[in-house]
Amino acid sequence: MPVAALAQDAPLAPVQSAEEGDAADIVVTGFRQSLGAAINLKRQSVGSVDAIVAEDIAKFPDQNLAESLQRIPGISIQRDGGEGRAITVRGLGAQFTRVRVNGMETVATSTDGASANRDRAFDFNVFASELFSSLVVHKTAEASLDEGSLGAVVDLNTGNPLAGKDGFTFVGSATGSYNDLSKKWGPRAAGLLSWKSPDGQWGVALSAAYSKLDTLQMGNNTVRWSQARFDSVDGAACFTAPNSGGTYLPSAGCDKAALAFHPRIPRYGEIAQERERLGVTGSIQWSPSDATKVSIDGLFSRFRETREEKWGEVLLRSNERSIDVVNPVYDSNNNLISATLNDAWVRTEHYLRKSQTKFYQLGGTWDQDVGDNFRFTLLGGFSKSDASIPVETTLVFDDRDAQGYKYDYSNMSRPVLTFGTSVTDPANFQLAEIRDRPSSTVNKFRTMQLRTEWDVTEGFTVKAGAVYRRFSFDTEGFTRDTVVCGNGGVDRVLGTLACSPTSAFGPSAVYGFPVTAALAEMFTLKGADAPAGTTTQWLVPNLAAGTDFTKLYQRTPAIDAGNTRGVVEKTTGGYLQFDAKGDIFGLEYAANAGIRYVKTDQSSTGLNNGALVGVSRSYEDWLPAMNIAFFPHPDIVVRASAADVMTRPSLGNLTPGGSVDGFNYRVNFGNPNLNPFRATAYDLALEWYFAPQSIASVAVFKKDVQSFPIGQTITGTFASTGLPLSVIPPSSPAAGQPERAEGWAISTIVNGSGASLKGIELSVQAPFTFLPGFLSHFGGIVNATFVQSSASYTVSGPAIVPGGGNIAAVRSATLFGLSKRAFNGTLYYEDEKFSARVSASYRSGYIDQNSGTGNVFEGYNSTINVDASMRYKLTDWIELSLEGINLTDEYRDRYTDLDANRNYEQLHYGRTFQVGARFKM
Repeated sequence: MPVAALAQDAPLAPVQSAEEGDAADIVVTGFRQSLGAAINLKRQSVGSVDAIVAEDIAKFPDQNLAESLQRIPGISIQRDGGEGRAITVRGLGAQFTRVRVNGMETVATSTDGASANRDRAFDFNVFASELFSSLVVHKTAEASLDEGSLGAVVDLNTGNPLAGKDGFTFVGSATGSYNDLSKKWGPRAAGLLSWKSPDGQWGVALSAAYSKLDTLQMGNNTVRWSQARFDSVDGAACFTAPNSGGTYLPSAGCDKAALAFHPRIPRYGEIAQERERLGVTGSIQWSPSDATKVSIDGLFSRFRETREEKWGEVLLRSNERSIDVVNPVYDSNNNLISATLNDAWVRTEHYLRKSQTKFYQLGGTWDQDVGDNFRFTLLGGFSKSDASIPVETTLVFDDRDAQGYKYDYSNMSRPVLTFGTSVTDPANFQLAEIRDRPSSTVNKFRTMQLRTEWDVTEGFTVKAGAVYRRFSFDTEGFTRDTVVCGNGGVDRVLGTLACSPTSAFGPSAVYGFPVTAALAEMFTLKGADAPAGTTTQWLVPNLAAGTDFTKLYQRTPAIDAGNTRGVVEKTTGGYLQFDAKGDIFGLEYAANAGIRYVKTDQSSTGLNNGALVGVSRSYEDWLPAMNIAFFPHPDIVVRASAADVMTRPSLGNLTPGGSVDGFNYRVNFGNPNLNPFRATAYDLALEWYFAPQSIASVAVFKKDVQSFPIGQTITGTFASTGLPLSVIPPSSPAAGQPERAEGWAISTIVNGSGASLKGIELSVQAPFTFLPGFLSHFGGIVNATFVQSSASYTVSGPAIVPGGGNIAAVRSATLFGLSKRAFNGTLYYEDEKFSARVSASYRSGYIDQNSGTGNVFEGYNSTINVDASMRYKLTDWIELSLEGINLTDEYRDRYTDLDANRNYEQLHYGRTFQVGARFKM
């Protein structure tokens, strides 16, 4: 049931407690009332629950569910391409949150952003927010609540036609979206058609939502920073032979440049994205009596994206040996912050990826009362998320002996990048590399659950249930990558070139096809805030002409070993829970306590040494949980919770196979015998409902994580890994030199010693009815979250001698994805005709993964996103709207190295404006 359709008139489906227990229907008649409905749900729950009901979603200017969820205390989001994609709850990343759609756990996987999601994280950008009637976030565990979460369980609920009015209802919305960076408009529409029989026994609902929008991202990127030895520094030779070969000549200038960090691939460019969403939900309900209700719910969503990137860059990565450095400048963070480079490897790239996610779910629920004191719910169904990338193509032009290239990162966010030779003349380039990396990822869930409740006596209920789930994850990747020339001989693409040896250098070296005007197109950089002096125009490959010329798509794809793997998990278990309410010495309380048992049978497959390898294992968990709420005053609630919780290991870590990075000489292996993340969670909250539709609350929480997988790295030969040479990327240096004196960094994941997390949430929400006149129509929502955490990681720090390896060390830091501070605020106005609101979300910086090339961690700096909307009700059946998203045009500010905060990426994606109308019949 689309929330846009529900906004003011259709009654909302019951928003239910932890395991879909009985609850009174919530009827939404306005934004302020919808906030009150969410407060009532929170107030009546025993555990810690937050919710957004229909009108909250409909009338926030949100493009998808992640952006709606960030309004809840303790939730932050990660954006890709200007849209929310994944959520973090109380500092725990997306892999620690379980998501259920209509009561069934599922995973939705997309290929949005720079990479595909091949893990347990739920990609909320797959769904339009209009498809859902309520979002409920369970922050504390109950025995009756599905296991698998250290962070939260999020329930996404679609339609409930029996909660609507008799007869037919039709509500629709139509919106035009405009992005001020792409300068393009796109449609957005939603509609609901529902019917309820006069006797209330039958209900049918069908809803649909469609949107399409083209956006641009503009800015710069370094693809990390690294250390390396150069050919010469300020005219002093660093090797006994120029450009290649020879031995290193230590000197103060050469050593200083070698030990400093320089940008690996400094570049400016553009990312164009075309996104299209289609979602359909359907529900049929039959209730022949008050004791029986049968529901069948279906959901289909299709998310398509085309991503096109154009970059102009210098490929310092792995090519420093031939580069002469002139006028180097260093800063206090040991960065070679600016320099002129001769014999530089100039490159331009044109990248295209076409992707699609299809999500299906079909489920059935039978709710039955057996007498006055016993009831059960039988639930079953399946879901499938199919994310495919049929095309992921890159063509590369190279000029490998360019002179006079200058870079200056004195302003890390806005570097000056100047090409010294012409990058608009085809004669200076060769078509040197072609790539295509098609892949697909499929997640499937099958679920069967039985839940029972027995009212033993007044104020005491026994709940028991059983569950069976089968989850399967399969991902496969292929590659058509090749460099045009190897080490001499004929080329690897058409067999028509006489290639130069790798050691050859200078204008006469042949390493690719000559570039003609027909193979190229001109690119002009606009909107990237590049400072004066930056080169803003260059040639990039024409993809249609280049792929046709090289017959790229006719090449037989090879298996990408690192991205071909699978996991199957069968979960069986049950729970026993006791619910009680009453009073102790006159103090009213409500409580639940119980235990959940779950057995996980897991099998993992992956490619190792060219063969498919499988590993099976099983493990058991007993998960006790207790929640209690005290009511010392009708308007005050005190809550306390304690529980053992678990999250199964990351899917990427479970593979028995390995992947190879031939540029940095790294091999990564999985570990199918990893233990789950296990933790004990505590929660204490005080809530004051000081006025109608108002709440002031404070909650403190703590999680002691007993098992936390960490990385372990050793140095060895490539032969020691057992992997075939064919898995080394052909375009990487290791393809021609698989063994080197420094060896390979061989990494895997092992069971670590644990981590800790603690924090506090503060929230206030109220309409300003105490103010006089029109000011009484205002209201506000504000919340803040402060989190501390500590975990130990094995990291690879900077080399300490020129040409030496990175130094491994154990480093304490926050959990990945954890922001220490987050703030959300909304100021709204609403009367009978007009409503308006502005919302701001702040998230402090955070690390999100280990880095490479001697950098210690990488992550994102802080962000502030500001959105606003206005609505005017022309008549009882039509309403006009104007909405603005990302009004401050916030940048995506990514860094590498926690201490030095080196520029990794600076991209912005513009403001999006939506103009539309809602109507009902």
